[in-house]
Amino acid sequence: MDAKVLWQRYQDWLYFHPALGLYLDVSRMRFDDAFVASLQPKFDQAFADMAELEKGAIANPDENRMVGHYWLRNPDLAPTPELTQEIVQTLEQIEAFADQVHTGAIHPPKECRFTDIISIGIGGSALGPQFVAEALSPDLPPLQIHFIDNSDPTGIDRVLAQLGNKLATTLVLVISKSGGTPEPRNGMIEVKQAYIAQKLDFAKYAVAITGQDSNLDKVAKSENWLARFFMYDWVGGRTSEMSAVGLVPAALQGIDVRAMLDGAKEMDDATRVPNLNHNPAALLALAWYFSGNGKGEKDMVVLPYKDSLLLFSRYLQQLVMESLGKEKDLDGKTVYQGIAVYGNKGSTDQHAYVQQLREGVPNFFATFIEVLEDRQGKSVEVDPGVTAGDYLCGFLLGTRQALYENNRDSITVSIPQVNARTVGALIALYERAVGLYASLVNVNAYHQPGVEAGKKAAAVILDLQNRVLEVLKTQKKALSISEVADMAGAAEEVEAIYKILRHLHSNNRGVVLTGDLAKPGSLTVSLG
Repeated sequence: MDAKVLWQRYQDWLYFHPALGLYLDVSRMRFDDAFVASLQPKFDQAFADMAELEKGAIANPDENRMVGHYWLRNPDLAPTPELTQEIVQTLEQIEAFADQVHTGAIHPPKECRFTDIISIGIGGSALGPQFVAEALSPDLPPLQIHFIDNSDPTGIDRVLAQLGNKLATTLVLVISKSGGTPEPRNGMIEVKQAYIAQKLDFAKYAVAITGQDSNLDKVAKSENWLARFFMYDWVGGRTSEMSAVGLVPAALQGIDVRAMLDGAKEMDDATRVPNLNHNPAALLALAWYFSGNGKGEKDMVVLPYKDSLLLFSRYLQQLVMESLGKEKDLDGKTVYQGIAVYGNKGSTDQHAYVQQLREGVPNFFATFIEVLEDRQGKSVEVDPGVTAGDYLCGFLLGTRQALYENNRDSITVSIPQVNARTVGALIALYERAVGLYASLVNVNAYHQPGVEAGKKAAAVILDLQNRVLEVLKTQKKALSISEVADMAGAAEEVEAIYKILRHLHSNNRGVVLTGDLAKPGSLTVSLG
């Protein structure tokens, strides 16, 4: 297309939200009017599906649950007065708790203030709070936050080492809906032991964010933890940032949670409009569907041009891939749906993978996240009449143009600045886009059977480890790996057993491997 045609296309497809100052540009996606018209019936159905979901329809049949994260930022939409009141009261309790911590009304034993937070979670219970902390936490927050989001012992040690003696003024958030998810449970046990080692009463520092009457809730109640906040069964992990999961750590850091909720509510209102051209989430879903032929054939590369939005691509990775990555559609047909998401930040990526994006495999579409305000205050000139922010803008616009010239499509989302309101709006925009796209491709965005399968498989491995150790305890002589597998009744799992034994041997857990490590079949194993 020539420049005049492109300029007109930009104007025709530009979405602008005046109250949020948010722009969405899908003009550099090469769909035509015929393609848009062909999708109109699917969009009519998607708008109807979303309306039913918000009224309280069972959207997660696997667990017989509603999906109501939209009610968190507009409680009046909740399907019952009791739910409305519960949402309002929870927010008030979160704000009151944060205020009491900030003023010292709630404080650690023998100290006047809490100074730090350890947030222990996994998946949405970690990614949302991490993204928001990176984007919005003040330079000098009232409490500095640290995350434990994995079952990696070295990672846990590093967080605890960074805190050192400050453990005595560190609040611990344990976030787990069921209380039985292994990663947060393991993190809690490890951190609790660290407090005991410093002769600190863990309960006086611990806050549970969990489902009511969950295993974690029962522990917190019986041990008289500092506070308990409840998660709703109708809010999934990847859409939980506006619940206690995200609001408790955000409020403790001094982030304006009301503004974040307000921005999300404003975007929710905009994305309820049942008109494709005037609904930004529908425009995103349209672009995704076009690029991947409705089958996720192209990856989504997310490039935020702002340091504080570094983790946005990682946050979207879970939101999009866990919601849309499905083997079966709603009719039970095998479809292998999903959109792969990856990315980093601009202009860092000018020196990383933009070379491949422009000239390599054309298996993606790009999403640029632009922040219009460079900084608060005046910028110095790095060249005559040019600031560092001008360079950043130039890198974004130049990369967008370079990609388009080589037949690589892109979307651009522009916000006026990174603040609580715009971050809330971005979260809500992509939540709704995922829901609409899921309807277009006929999958359930609100369950995750693959995640549950992975958890079950891990449990099987740990059970196998226990069986192998029981075999070794009964033997006085060294055995081959195959003999161990046979005696454990798991001959078909010999490779997994070898890897279990290698792990135990590497960590001095009483297992001794003897022989040539390059030839696993020649090894013998015994208890040392």
